[in-house]
Amino acid sequence: MTATATFTNAPSSTSSGLFDRLAQMGHEQLVLCSDPSASYRGIIAVHSTTLGPALGGTRFWSYANDEEAIIDALRLARGMTYKNAVAGLNLGGGKSVIIGDNRTTNREMIFRAHGRFVESLGGRYVTAEDVGTSTSDMDLVHMETDYVAGLAGKSGDPSPVTAHGVYRAIEASAHYRWGSDSLEGKTVAIQGCGHVGMYLARELSEAGAKLIVTDIDAERVRNVVEELGAKAVEPGEIYGVKADIFAPCALGAIINDNTIPQLKVEIVAGAANNVLLEPRHGDALEERNILYAPDYVANAGGVINVYSELAGWDSQRAIRKADEIYHTILSIFEIAKHDGIPTYEAADRLAERRVKAVGSLVKTWPQWPNR
Repeated sequence: MTATATFTNAPSSTSSGLFDRLAQMGHEQLVLCSDPSASYRGIIAVHSTTLGPALGGTRFWSYANDEEAIIDALRLARGMTYKNAVAGLNLGGGKSVIIGDNRTTNREMIFRAHGRFVESLGGRYVTAEDVGTSTSDMDLVHMETDYVAGLAGKSGDPSPVTAHGVYRAIEASAHYRWGSDSLEGKTVAIQGCGHVGMYLARELSEAGAKLIVTDIDAERVRNVVEELGAKAVEPGEIYGVKADIFAPCALGAIINDNTIPQLKVEIVAGAANNVLLEPRHGDALEERNILYAPDYVANAGGVINVYSELAGWDSQRAIRKADEIYHTILSIFEIAKHDGIPTYEAADRLAERRVKAVGSLVKTWPQWPNR
């Protein structure tokens, strides 16, 4: 561990573009980390610790340049604050990225170096797996710090909890749109048949829904068709199928200028992150009277599963917590209706209300020495 640069509580008056960005997005801290002996370059972004330690996964990615990596870390960290707040967890938002080729097999020193920088923050940030990383990588991080979750043999595969939360979001959306949360006879178009998509498909099938599915992996599609009797379509056709609900469970940014005109559904609710290419596409769904369950609320089961590990919950308690997504989604729809705003804005308002409320609690003194 040879170099670290920490920028904390950036003031908006500075002339630096980076500090301006930190101030505008509300970040508390940005840590730039380097250990050449381990071929490690990392960035840790802490957006908010108002609700608790900043939790967010470690992404391992080949970024075009350092600026792109920093922006991604900042954006993702802010998103985790909102996700954790809306999920009702005692966690703030953070994220870290490692710059490099995530296909490398020389992983031990990279992730041990990362663990040392996580440890240097003294618990302000807790990491977990993300894109390009695995539970095995988190075990390497754990060699150097206890501030890590998503370990092999602990909370386990988050897919069942994530899928159940999405299922509950779909039920809530159905209740709000049609007056009943029954999915009997409803047609759901699922994009992505990976772990989460498969678990979601099973729950929907058990509820009596008809399924139309697609995935770039033909084997995954075949499994869903054979097990659940789903109808398969080519990946590019899923946007235009006639269905009641569209459940994106794969790529982000798939609600865009090209796909919105094709949609023949009344509800969009799925497990994918960053479904809207731009905020204006949430407005476009609103204009077409398509009810949108904000993605970071619907897919919060994943972070709930990680929190269950930190809090010592069993799997059933994590599922019960994911059940609460039903009521959270309904609250967001009511805020949107009352305030006359799109649902994605209503989700942000709900998150901001909780952060403000907890941040306004009166602190009792003395706290020293038991801080």
